[in-house]
Amino acid sequence: MSGTKALILGGETGLLGMSLAAVLDDAGWEVTSTPRPDKDAWNPVVLAELLDSHAPDVVFNTWAYTQVDLAEDEPDQAQRVNAVLPEILGRLAADRPFKLVHYSTDFVFGGKADAPRKEEDTPAPECVYGRTKLQGERALLALNLPDLLIIRTAWLFGPGKKNFVRTMLDLCRKSNCISVVHDQKGSPTYTPDLAEYSLNLVRADAKGIYHVANAGRASWCELASEALHSAGVPCEVTAIPSADYPQKAKRPAYSVLDTSRFTETTGITPRSWVQAVRDYVYRETTQQG
Repeated sequence: MSGTKALILGGETGLLGMSLAAVLDDAGWEVTSTPRPDKDAWNPVVLAELLDSHAPDVVFNTWAYTQVDLAEDEPDQAQRVNAVLPEILGRLAADRPFKLVHYSTDFVFGGKADAPRKEEDTPAPECVYGRTKLQGERALLALNLPDLLIIRTAWLFGPGKKNFVRTMLDLCRKSNCISVVHDQKGSPTYTPDLAEYSLNLVRADAKGIYHVANAGRASWCELASEALHSAGVPCEVTAIPSADYPQKAKRPAYSVLDTSRFTETTGITPRSWVQAVRDYVYRETTQQG
């Protein structure tokens, strides 16, 4: 698929968007990236002009309101970005011959679970961020687009921008002890891997909802501990319950994603989050050195 044209909404500044741009460029695609959405993004005429001027084969929508706690105070803004904007984009996609790849989140799930979440599992978001992302999914699905791919992912870390792993490394370089929540479990995901897996799904002409993340499960405490161990940073990590680290938005207690549908479609098994963390930390420390 070298020579395919991609438009990455959010590719200039977003954690995932920047990795997508790098992976697609390496694959020989013609890539155009945009910054974060400005006020014109909600104007269908302006957005249509953007789409028509680039005539992409695939549009990757990484635009999202991801400030989980702030969303509790700004629900209208979160809904505008996470629900209204995808619907506008979807309506424009209905009249144009491009594939739309939209990214969603493990935060659409809530409640108790003891097995990885499958695509067909019933969503039950417990915070504004999760609810608005689910609204965006449903708005797109209701349009019955012929070439729509929704990728749910989770716990992103990667190069180019602040993320949880980098924050933990920075904190431990300033302090010899940190406390990290241990009773929330999910699927850490390395953005360069997610970008590669997204490309694999596009090449497989995948449609519908897919869960994509690195293999395995972790708590935030386990993720921090592995990152610090990989970096060789001497720091004591204390596991605490989420009740001891109150946050405005409620996070899923268990949102590990089942990626078997991705593997069935592409023939690819995602590599473990531990390997991905080690890769990321090596890259970060090498660049700093």
